[in-house]
Amino acid sequence: MEAVLAHLRGAIEHGHYAIGDKLPSEAELCRTLEVSRPVLRESLRALQTMGLTVSRTGKGTFVVANTVEDPTFGDYAASDLLEVRRHIEIPVAGYAAARRTPEDLDHLAHLLDRMERETDTTAWVAMDTLFHLAVAEAAQNPVFRRVIEEIRDALARQSAFLNELGGRREQSNREHRAIVEALIDGCESDAVEAMSHHLDRVETTLTDIVRPPRTESPLEGGPEA
Repeated sequence: MEAVLAHLRGAIEHGHYAIGDKLPSEAELCRTLEVSRPVLRESLRALQTMGLTVSRTGKGTFVVANTVEDPTFGDYAASDLLEVRRHIEIPVAGYAAARRTPEDLDHLAHLLDRMERETDTTAWVAMDTLFHLAVAEAAQNPVFRRVIEEIRDALARQSAFLNELGGRREQSNREHRAIVEALIDGCESDAVEAMSHHLDRVETTLTDIVRPPRTESPLEGGPEA
């Protein structure tokens, strides 16, 4: 999927598909790129998340930009989502370390164990959002949970995006483990630091995907090269 995405993204960024152009049909792209339809559709969804294309029902996929500015996850731009997460989830981790109950810790530990054993990305992403909800619950303030519930769909979309394109799952599991260990210790400063590090890594991975080092495109000879 990463190779297909790089191919199509390169074709758009280098002008082989201009703004306003319609991409070839899924059937044609599958034949040209020699990939299955599910792989192609994941790549097309990633292009849309990046803001390079839009899909119009019954008409196809059209190019709307030739550079990636700010990916969108559900209803929220990535930059807006991350800004809110920093202001909410970092202090929430500190509150959770001070207020968590034995039941909260059992729930988080069980959830983390399941995540570390899970191999299916879709299932892991679902548990990832549950993990962040559980940390908010451990802070014992229902408003925090409501905020995370509001952005839950966006969190899931972002998580899937980062795992498909950034290979984040194992690293994220380690970061989650550090958060849980800080909560178990009841150390507010360690919990704040662990959540801050987690969000730093999310931002770094997202930036690496959105703005990779510029290299010569393999598509210089045309979109079907």
